[in-house]
Amino acid sequence: MMRIKLPNSYFEEVDNSIRLIWRNTLYADFEKALLEKAIRRKFRVKPEIHVEDGYLVVNMENEEIEKFIAFFIQSHLGEFLKSKYTRRKVVYIHEGMEVPLLGYNGFGLIDRGTNLIQIRGSTGCNVSCIFCSVDEGPYSRTRLLDYVVDIDYLLKWFDEVARFKGKGLEAHLDGQGEPLLYPFIVELVQGLRENPNVSVISMQSNGVLLNDRLVEELAEAGLDRINLSIHSLDPEKAKMLMGMKDYDLNHVLEMAEALVNAGIDVLLAPVVIFGINDNEAEAFIEFARKIGAGKRWPALGFQNYVPYKFGRHPTVKFLSFKEFYTWLRSLEEKTGMRPLVLRPEHFGMHRRRFIPLQFHIGEVVKVKVILPGRIKGEMLGTARNRLIEIINTNAKVGEEIKVKIVRTRHGIYVGTPV
Repeated sequence: MMRIKLPNSYFEEVDNSIRLIWRNTLYADFEKALLEKAIRRKFRVKPEIHVEDGYLVVNMENEEIEKFIAFFIQSHLGEFLKSKYTRRKVVYIHEGMEVPLLGYNGFGLIDRGTNLIQIRGSTGCNVSCIFCSVDEGPYSRTRLLDYVVDIDYLLKWFDEVARFKGKGLEAHLDGQGEPLLYPFIVELVQGLRENPNVSVISMQSNGVLLNDRLVEELAEAGLDRINLSIHSLDPEKAKMLMGMKDYDLNHVLEMAEALVNAGIDVLLAPVVIFGINDNEAEAFIEFARKIGAGKRWPALGFQNYVPYKFGRHPTVKFLSFKEFYTWLRSLEEKTGMRPLVLRPEHFGMHRRRFIPLQFHIGEVVKVKVILPGRIKGEMLGTARNRLIEIINTNAKVGEEIKVKIVRTRHGIYVGTPV
Protein backbone atom coordinates (compact mmCIF):
# COMPACT_ATOMS: atom_id res chain seq x y z
CA MET A 1 0.00 0.00 0.00
CA MET A 2 1.16 3.53 -0.82
CA ARG A 3 0.09 6.48 1.30
CA ILE A 4 0.47 9.72 -0.66
CA LYS A 5 0.27 13.28 0.63
CA LEU A 6 1.31 16.39 -1.30
CA PRO A 7 2.91 19.50 0.27
CA ASN A 8 0.55 21.88 2.14
CA SER A 9 -2.45 19.70 1.34
CA TYR A 10 -4.56 16.72 2.33
CA PHE A 11 -7.14 14.50 0.61
CA GLU A 12 -10.84 13.87 1.18
CA GLU A 13 -13.23 11.45 -0.51
CA VAL A 14 -16.39 13.13 -1.83
CA ASP A 15 -18.91 10.88 -3.58
CA ASN A 16 -17.00 9.40 -6.52
CA SER A 17 -14.22 11.98 -6.42
CA ILE A 18 -10.89 12.47 -4.68
CA ARG A 19 -10.74 16.01 -3.31
CA LEU A 20 -7.39 17.71 -2.78
CA ILE A 21 -7.56 20.48 -0.17
CA TRP A 22 -4.65 22.85 -0.79
CA ARG A 23 -3.51 25.35 1.84
CA ASN A 24 -6.92 25.14 3.56
CA THR A 25 -8.56 27.66 1.21
CA LEU A 26 -8.59 25.95 -2.20
CA TYR A 27 -9.65 22.54 -3.46
CA ALA A 28 -9.77 20.45 -6.61
CA ASP A 29 -11.94 17.40 -7.30
CA PHE A 30 -10.55 14.54 -9.40
CA GLU A 31 -12.85 11.73 -10.45
CA LYS A 32 -11.62 8.55 -8.85
CA ALA A 33 -12.23 6.69 -12.11
CA LEU A 34 -10.13 9.28 -13.98
CA LEU A 35 -7.15 8.79 -11.65
CA GLU A 36 -7.41 5.00 -11.79
CA LYS A 37 -7.71 5.07 -15.59
CA ALA A 38 -4.61 7.28 -15.93
CA ILE A 39 -2.57 4.87 -13.78
CA ARG A 40 -3.89 1.84 -15.65
CA ARG A 41 -2.95 3.30 -19.03
CA LYS A 42 0.53 4.33 -17.90
CA PHE A 43 1.55 1.24 -15.92
CA ARG A 44 -0.74 -1.55 -17.18
CA VAL A 45 -1.99 -2.33 -13.68
CA LYS A 46 -5.42 -2.25 -12.04
CA PRO A 47 -5.22 0.17 -9.12
CA GLU A 48 -7.72 0.79 -6.36
CA ILE A 49 -7.73 4.22 -4.70
CA HIS A 50 -9.27 5.53 -1.51
CA VAL A 51 -8.61 8.20 1.13
CA GLU A 52 -7.55 7.49 4.68
CA ASP A 53 -6.62 10.08 7.35
CA GLY A 54 -5.93 12.74 4.71
CA TYR A 55 -3.71 10.44 2.64
CA LEU A 56 -4.41 9.10 -0.84
CA VAL A 57 -4.02 5.32 -0.52
CA VAL A 58 -3.19 3.10 -3.52
CA ASN A 59 -3.29 -0.70 -3.26
CA MET A 60 0.28 -1.28 -4.46
CA GLU A 61 3.88 -0.28 -3.83
CA ASN A 62 5.57 1.48 -6.73
CA GLU A 63 7.64 4.65 -6.42
CA GLU A 64 7.12 5.50 -10.08
CA ILE A 65 3.33 5.34 -9.68
CA GLU A 66 3.57 7.63 -6.66
CA LYS A 67 5.57 10.17 -8.68
CA PHE A 68 3.11 9.86 -11.57
CA ILE A 69 0.08 10.54 -9.33
CA ALA A 70 1.74 13.63 -7.84
CA PHE A 71 2.67 14.88 -11.32
CA PHE A 72 -0.82 14.16 -12.72
CA ILE A 73 -2.60 16.01 -9.92
CA GLN A 74 -0.28 19.01 -10.02
CA SER A 75 -0.48 19.19 -13.83
CA HIS A 76 -4.28 19.26 -13.82
CA LEU A 77 -4.76 21.34 -10.68
CA GLY A 78 -5.47 24.54 -12.61
CA GLU A 79 -8.36 22.94 -14.51
CA PHE A 80 -10.28 21.99 -11.37
CA LEU A 81 -9.18 24.55 -8.76
CA LYS A 82 -12.00 26.12 -6.74
CA SER A 83 -12.38 28.25 -3.63
CA LYS A 84 -13.27 26.28 -0.52
CA TYR A 85 -15.42 29.18 0.70
CA THR A 86 -17.17 30.51 -2.40
CA ARG A 87 -17.19 27.22 -4.38
CA ARG A 88 -16.32 29.25 -7.47
CA LYS A 89 -13.72 28.36 -10.07
CA VAL A 90 -10.31 29.89 -9.34
CA VAL A 91 -7.95 31.33 -11.93
CA TYR A 92 -4.39 30.97 -10.59
CA ILE A 93 -2.26 33.84 -11.88
CA HIS A 94 1.50 33.26 -12.15
CA GLU A 95 4.46 34.85 -13.87
CA GLY A 96 4.25 32.66 -16.95
CA MET A 97 0.83 34.11 -17.81
CA GLU A 98 2.29 37.63 -18.11
CA VAL A 99 -0.71 39.23 -16.42
CA PRO A 100 0.06 42.79 -15.25
CA LEU A 101 -0.70 43.40 -11.57
CA LEU A 102 -1.54 47.09 -11.98
CA GLY A 103 -4.75 48.44 -13.46
CA TYR A 104 -7.50 46.24 -12.05
CA ASN A 105 -9.54 46.59 -8.86
CA GLY A 106 -9.96 42.89 -8.15
CA PHE A 107 -6.40 41.69 -7.66
CA GLY A 108 -2.83 42.94 -7.77
CA LEU A 109 -1.69 46.34 -6.50
CA ILE A 110 -3.43 49.70 -6.19
CA ASP A 111 -1.63 53.05 -5.80
CA ARG A 112 -3.85 55.98 -4.83
CA GLY A 113 -1.08 58.56 -4.73
CA THR A 114 -0.05 58.10 -1.09
CA ASN A 115 2.53 56.09 0.82
CA LEU A 116 -0.05 53.29 1.27
CA ILE A 117 -0.13 50.51 -1.34
CA GLN A 118 -3.11 48.16 -1.42
CA ILE A 119 -2.19 44.52 -2.03
CA ARG A 120 -4.83 42.13 -3.27
CA GLY A 121 -3.64 38.54 -3.55
CA SER A 122 -7.03 36.95 -4.07
CA THR A 123 -10.75 37.54 -4.42
CA GLY A 124 -13.65 35.91 -2.61
CA CYS A 125 -15.11 36.03 0.89
CA ASN A 126 -16.24 33.56 3.53
CA VAL A 127 -19.20 35.68 4.67
CA SER A 128 -22.04 37.41 2.83
CA CYS A 129 -22.60 40.73 4.63
CA ILE A 130 -26.02 42.15 3.83
CA PHE A 131 -24.45 45.53 2.95
CA CYS A 132 -21.43 44.26 0.95
CA SER A 133 -20.36 46.90 -1.57
CA VAL A 134 -19.28 44.29 -4.15
CA ASP A 135 -21.85 41.50 -3.59
CA GLU A 136 -19.18 39.09 -2.34
CA GLY A 137 -19.35 35.85 -0.38
CA PRO A 138 -20.84 32.38 -0.73
CA TYR A 139 -24.29 33.79 -1.58
CA SER A 140 -23.18 36.25 -4.24
CA ARG A 141 -25.58 36.54 -7.16
CA THR A 142 -23.15 38.27 -9.52
CA ARG A 143 -19.58 37.03 -8.97
CA LEU A 144 -18.69 34.27 -11.44
CA LEU A 145 -15.13 33.27 -10.51
CA ASP A 146 -12.19 34.05 -8.24
CA TYR A 147 -8.51 34.80 -8.74
CA VAL A 148 -5.42 33.86 -6.74
CA VAL A 149 -2.05 35.47 -7.51
CA ASP A 150 1.13 33.47 -7.05
CA ILE A 151 3.09 34.73 -4.03
CA ASP A 152 6.44 35.19 -5.80
CA TYR A 153 4.80 37.04 -8.69
CA LEU A 154 2.88 39.33 -6.33
CA LEU A 155 6.01 40.18 -4.32
CA LYS A 156 7.97 40.81 -7.53
CA TRP A 157 5.47 43.41 -8.69
CA PHE A 158 5.25 44.94 -5.23
CA ASP A 159 9.04 45.33 -5.12
CA GLU A 160 8.98 47.28 -8.39
CA VAL A 161 6.21 49.55 -7.14
CA ALA A 162 7.93 50.03 -3.77
CA ARG A 163 11.21 51.05 -5.39
CA PHE A 164 9.32 53.71 -7.35
CA LYS A 165 7.34 54.95 -4.33
CA GLY A 166 10.28 55.06 -1.91
CA LYS A 167 10.75 54.30 1.76
CA GLY A 168 8.20 54.55 4.57
CA LEU A 169 5.41 52.62 2.82
CA GLU A 170 2.40 50.99 4.40
CA ALA A 171 1.59 47.68 2.74
CA HIS A 172 -2.13 47.18 3.23
CA LEU A 173 -3.63 43.75 2.56
CA ASP A 174 -7.25 44.04 1.49
CA GLY A 175 -9.43 43.01 -1.44
CA GLN A 176 -12.86 42.34 -2.81
CA GLY A 177 -13.55 40.00 0.08
CA GLU A 178 -11.49 38.47 2.89
CA PRO A 179 -7.66 38.64 2.64
CA LEU A 180 -7.26 35.56 4.87
CA LEU A 181 -8.58 33.48 1.97
CA TYR A 182 -5.24 34.14 0.27
CA PRO A 183 -3.43 30.79 0.59
CA PHE A 184 -0.01 32.38 1.13
CA ILE A 185 -1.01 35.06 3.63
CA VAL A 186 1.74 34.39 6.19
CA GLU A 187 4.41 34.17 3.49
CA LEU A 188 3.11 37.41 2.00
CA VAL A 189 3.51 39.22 5.32
CA GLN A 190 7.02 37.74 5.70
CA GLY A 191 7.99 38.85 2.21
CA LEU A 192 6.70 42.36 2.76
CA ARG A 193 8.51 42.64 6.10
CA GLU A 194 11.78 41.90 4.31
CA ASN A 195 11.21 44.75 1.86
CA PRO A 196 13.40 47.74 2.89
CA ASN A 197 10.79 50.25 1.71
CA VAL A 198 8.00 48.90 3.94
CA SER A 199 7.51 50.41 7.40
CA VAL A 200 4.00 49.19 8.25
CA ILE A 201 2.02 46.08 7.27
CA SER A 202 -1.72 46.20 7.88
CA MET A 203 -4.69 44.06 6.92
CA GLN A 204 -8.47 44.13 6.65
CA SER A 205 -10.23 41.04 8.04
CA ASN A 206 -13.55 39.83 9.37
CA GLY A 207 -11.57 37.63 11.78
CA VAL A 208 -13.60 34.45 11.23
CA LEU A 209 -10.66 32.42 9.88
CA LEU A 210 -8.25 33.48 12.60
CA ASN A 211 -7.11 30.96 15.20
CA ASP A 212 -4.43 31.05 17.89
CA ARG A 213 -1.79 29.47 15.67
CA LEU A 214 -2.46 31.81 12.73
CA VAL A 215 -2.40 34.86 15.02
CA GLU A 216 1.04 33.83 16.29
CA GLU A 217 2.29 33.16 12.76
CA LEU A 218 1.11 36.56 11.55
CA ALA A 219 2.71 38.26 14.55
CA GLU A 220 6.01 36.47 13.98
CA ALA A 221 5.87 37.30 10.26
CA GLY A 222 5.62 41.00 11.10
CA LEU A 223 1.97 42.07 10.79
CA ASP A 224 1.48 45.42 12.56
CA ARG A 225 -2.28 46.01 12.52
CA ILE A 226 -5.59 44.39 11.64
CA ASN A 227 -8.65 46.49 10.85
CA LEU A 228 -11.24 44.05 12.21
CA SER A 229 -14.72 44.08 10.71
CA ILE A 230 -17.11 43.43 13.59
CA HIS A 231 -20.54 44.96 13.01
CA SER A 232 -22.47 44.00 16.15
CA LEU A 233 -21.74 42.75 19.66
CA ASP A 234 -25.08 40.94 19.75
CA PRO A 235 -24.61 37.37 18.44
CA GLU A 236 -27.92 37.11 16.60
CA LYS A 237 -27.70 40.58 15.09
CA ALA A 238 -24.13 39.85 14.04
CA LYS A 239 -25.27 36.70 12.21
CA MET A 240 -27.88 38.74 10.37
CA LEU A 241 -25.46 41.49 9.35
CA MET A 242 -22.77 39.01 8.25
CA GLY A 243 -25.34 37.03 6.28
CA MET A 244 -24.19 33.74 7.83
CA LYS A 245 -26.20 31.57 10.25
CA ASP A 246 -23.03 29.95 11.60
CA TYR A 247 -21.14 33.21 12.26
CA ASP A 248 -19.46 32.83 15.67
CA LEU A 249 -19.18 36.29 17.24
CA ASN A 250 -17.57 34.99 20.44
CA HIS A 251 -14.74 33.42 18.45
CA VAL A 252 -14.05 36.69 16.63
CA LEU A 253 -14.07 38.65 19.90
CA GLU A 254 -11.62 36.15 21.39
CA MET A 255 -9.38 36.53 18.34
CA ALA A 256 -9.46 40.32 18.71
CA GLU A 257 -8.03 39.95 22.20
CA ALA A 258 -5.52 37.34 20.99
CA LEU A 259 -4.27 39.75 18.33
CA VAL A 260 -3.63 42.45 20.91
CA ASN A 261 -1.89 39.97 23.21
CA ALA A 262 0.33 38.86 20.31
CA GLY A 263 1.45 42.44 19.68
CA ILE A 264 -0.71 43.10 16.62
CA ASP A 265 -2.64 46.35 16.98
CA VAL A 266 -6.39 46.17 16.44
CA LEU A 267 -8.67 48.77 14.92
CA LEU A 268 -12.35 47.83 15.21
CA ALA A 269 -14.12 48.77 11.98
CA PRO A 270 -17.91 48.45 12.28
CA VAL A 271 -20.11 49.51 9.38
CA VAL A 272 -22.80 51.64 11.02
CA ILE A 273 -26.33 51.11 9.72
CA PHE A 274 -28.56 53.61 11.47
CA GLY A 275 -31.60 52.00 13.03
CA ILE A 276 -29.81 48.64 13.27
CA ASN A 277 -26.46 48.91 15.08
CA ASP A 278 -25.79 52.61 15.76
CA ASN A 279 -27.04 52.06 19.32
CA GLU A 280 -24.02 49.78 19.92
CA ALA A 281 -21.41 52.48 19.33
CA GLU A 282 -20.64 52.97 23.01
CA ALA A 283 -20.42 49.20 23.52
CA PHE A 284 -17.83 49.02 20.74
CA ILE A 285 -15.82 51.77 22.43
CA GLU A 286 -16.00 49.94 25.74
CA PHE A 287 -14.86 46.68 24.12
CA ALA A 288 -11.95 48.43 22.38
CA ARG A 289 -10.81 49.84 25.71
CA LYS A 290 -11.23 46.48 27.42
CA ILE A 291 -8.93 44.58 25.05
CA GLY A 292 -6.39 47.39 24.65
CA ALA A 293 -7.05 48.12 20.99
CA GLY A 294 -5.48 51.17 19.38
CA LYS A 295 -2.06 51.19 21.00
CA ARG A 296 -0.32 52.78 17.99
CA TRP A 297 -3.21 53.76 15.73
CA PRO A 298 -6.85 54.69 16.42
CA ALA A 299 -8.84 51.99 18.18
CA LEU A 300 -12.02 52.44 16.14
CA GLY A 301 -12.88 53.24 12.58
CA PHE A 302 -16.66 53.56 12.37
CA GLN A 303 -17.80 53.44 8.73
CA ASN A 304 -20.95 54.99 7.34
CA TYR A 305 -23.08 52.56 5.32
CA VAL A 306 -23.39 53.77 1.74
CA PRO A 307 -25.18 51.82 -1.01
CA TYR A 308 -23.04 50.94 -4.05
CA LYS A 309 -24.25 50.17 -7.56
CA PHE A 310 -22.93 46.61 -7.66
CA GLY A 311 -23.38 45.86 -3.95
CA ARG A 312 -26.22 44.61 -1.76
CA HIS A 313 -28.87 47.10 -0.77
CA PRO A 314 -30.71 46.41 2.49
CA THR A 315 -33.74 48.64 2.99
CA VAL A 316 -32.27 50.86 5.65
CA LYS A 317 -31.74 54.50 6.49
CA PHE A 318 -28.35 56.01 5.75
CA LEU A 319 -26.91 59.37 6.77
CA SER A 320 -25.10 61.95 4.71
CA PHE A 321 -21.43 62.15 5.57
CA LYS A 322 -21.99 65.56 7.15
CA GLU A 323 -24.57 64.03 9.51
CA PHE A 324 -22.33 61.01 10.11
CA TYR A 325 -19.34 63.14 11.15
CA THR A 326 -21.59 65.17 13.45
CA TRP A 327 -22.66 61.88 15.06
CA LEU A 328 -19.02 60.82 15.47
CA ARG A 329 -18.05 64.13 17.11
CA SER A 330 -20.89 63.78 19.59
CA LEU A 331 -19.58 60.30 20.43
CA GLU A 332 -16.12 61.73 21.01
CA GLU A 333 -17.55 64.30 23.43
CA LYS A 334 -19.74 61.78 25.24
CA THR A 335 -17.20 58.96 25.63
CA GLY A 336 -13.83 60.72 25.55
CA MET A 337 -12.67 58.25 22.90
CA ARG A 338 -10.58 60.12 20.33
CA PRO A 339 -10.12 60.18 17.45
CA LEU A 340 -13.34 58.84 15.95
CA VAL A 341 -13.31 61.27 13.05
CA LEU A 342 -10.31 59.77 11.29
CA ARG A 343 -7.87 61.54 9.01
CA PRO A 344 -4.92 60.23 6.95
CA GLU A 345 -2.39 61.67 9.40
CA HIS A 346 -3.72 59.39 12.13
CA PHE A 347 -2.21 56.53 10.13
CA GLY A 348 0.92 58.29 8.95
CA MET A 349 -0.50 58.59 5.44
CA HIS A 350 0.69 61.36 3.19
CA ARG A 351 0.78 62.18 -0.48
CA ARG A 352 3.45 60.45 -2.51
CA ARG A 353 4.23 60.57 -6.23
CA PHE A 354 1.73 58.59 -8.25
CA ILE A 355 2.69 55.82 -10.66
CA PRO A 356 2.23 57.53 -14.05
CA LEU A 357 -1.03 56.79 -15.85
CA GLN A 358 -0.66 54.76 -19.04
CA PHE A 359 -3.95 55.87 -20.61
CA HIS A 360 -6.23 58.90 -20.62
CA ILE A 361 -10.01 59.08 -20.65
CA GLY A 362 -11.42 58.93 -24.16
CA GLU A 363 -8.33 57.26 -25.62
CA VAL A 364 -8.95 54.31 -27.94
CA VAL A 365 -6.54 51.44 -27.24
CA LYS A 366 -5.89 48.08 -28.90
CA VAL A 367 -6.20 45.49 -26.13
CA LYS A 368 -5.49 41.77 -25.96
CA VAL A 369 -8.16 39.91 -23.98
CA ILE A 370 -6.36 37.58 -21.56
CA LEU A 371 -8.76 36.63 -18.74
CA PRO A 372 -12.47 36.20 -18.07
CA GLY A 373 -13.97 38.77 -15.71
CA ARG A 374 -15.79 38.32 -12.42
CA ILE A 375 -19.24 39.47 -13.56
CA LYS A 376 -21.34 38.95 -16.68
CA GLY A 377 -20.16 41.04 -19.63
CA GLU A 378 -16.71 41.70 -18.12
CA MET A 379 -13.33 40.59 -19.50
CA LEU A 380 -9.77 41.58 -18.64
CA GLY A 381 -7.36 42.81 -21.26
CA THR A 382 -3.80 44.05 -21.35
CA ALA A 383 -1.98 46.90 -23.06
CA ARG A 384 1.20 48.83 -22.12
CA ASN A 385 1.85 46.40 -19.25
CA ARG A 386 -1.42 47.28 -17.51
CA LEU A 387 -4.69 45.43 -16.98
CA ILE A 388 -7.88 46.97 -18.32
CA GLU A 389 -11.34 45.93 -17.18
CA ILE A 390 -13.48 45.68 -20.32
CA ILE A 391 -17.19 46.03 -19.61
CA ASN A 392 -20.27 45.32 -21.74
CA THR A 393 -18.35 42.96 -23.99
CA ASN A 394 -18.80 39.56 -25.61
CA ALA A 395 -15.10 39.24 -26.45
CA LYS A 396 -13.27 35.96 -25.89
CA VAL A 397 -9.87 35.24 -24.37
CA GLY A 398 -7.19 35.56 -27.04
CA GLU A 399 -8.99 38.17 -29.13
CA GLU A 400 -7.56 41.61 -29.84
CA ILE A 401 -10.14 44.38 -29.70
CA LYS A 402 -10.25 48.16 -29.52
CA VAL A 403 -11.63 49.76 -26.37
CA LYS A 404 -12.34 53.31 -25.32
CA ILE A 405 -10.92 54.17 -21.90
CA VAL A 406 -13.72 55.49 -19.66
CA ARG A 407 -11.97 55.43 -16.28
CA THR A 408 -8.41 56.00 -15.10
CA ARG A 409 -8.89 57.11 -11.47
CA HIS A 410 -6.20 55.76 -9.12
CA GLY A 411 -4.67 53.84 -12.00
CA ILE A 412 -7.69 51.53 -12.30
CA TYR A 413 -8.58 51.30 -15.96
CA VAL A 414 -12.01 50.57 -17.39
CA GLY A 415 -12.79 50.44 -21.10
CA THR A 416 -15.75 49.77 -23.38
CA PRO A 417 -15.58 48.14 -26.84
CA VAL A 418 -15.60 50.40 -29.90
